[in-house]
Amino acid sequence: MLRAILTDVDGTITDHGRFLHTGAIELIRGLVSRGVEVVLASGNTACFMDALCRMIGTSGTFIGENGGVYRIGFAGELHIHGDQPICLEAFQVLQEHYKDAGTPLHLLSPQYRYADVAFSRTVPPEDVEKLLAGFDVLVIDTGFAIHLQAKGINKATAFMDLANDLGIPPGDFLAIGDAINDVEMLKAAGIGATVANGHPDVKKVAGYIAKNRYGDGFIEAMQNYSSHFLER
Repeated sequence: MLRAILTDVDGTITDHGRFLHTGAIELIRGLVSRGVEVVLASGNTACFMDALCRMIGTSGTFIGENGGVYRIGFAGELHIHGDQPICLEAFQVLQEHYKDAGTPLHLLSPQYRYADVAFSRTVPPEDVEKLLAGFDVLVIDTGFAIHLQAKGINKATAFMDLANDLGIPPGDFLAIGDAINDVEMLKAAGIGATVANGHPDVKKVAGYIAKNRYGDGFIEAMQNYSSHFLER
């Protein structure tokens, strides 16, 4: 039986333009009312995730910055992991390279980030990986932005700590996501699912692949496992 859900945001409970799927939100609210813990996991900042939790109606528990930060409940302490200075150092190398090439890079919400660095997806991610081959950072292409994260930090590492703090075994979670940065958390959870627009590597590790895309796929996956959830 399952006790909790760990879900990605962009591309999973949204559409391709990052608009929240209202049906997915209603389903989440229904699960919360049944006592199911719903944890949002994203590359977005902590302040963004805090607002999202409040507006969706979860308990306030989230993973942000691709595992760089996490929090238990609205009143919980923000746990920060990773090495942002090395990410910033790597970004400066990229910035100089692309400046010389006439392509400026634009940081995304740098004043609100604690662990990683994110910038607009205006350059090929594979070229970024080659340029940063000598740095101890991961280049994460979410499909919406490019992130630089310290190696060894991902959504799954935050998930394992978060699950321990919640007192819910990782095996009691259903995890769902669509992008390459969701692979580890799907593997770490009891059940992993993805939507039809999921990355091929995500589909390889998912126990369930929805026929529908984006938020419709999220609803399909949740309905498929609806009988597996315990009620408090």
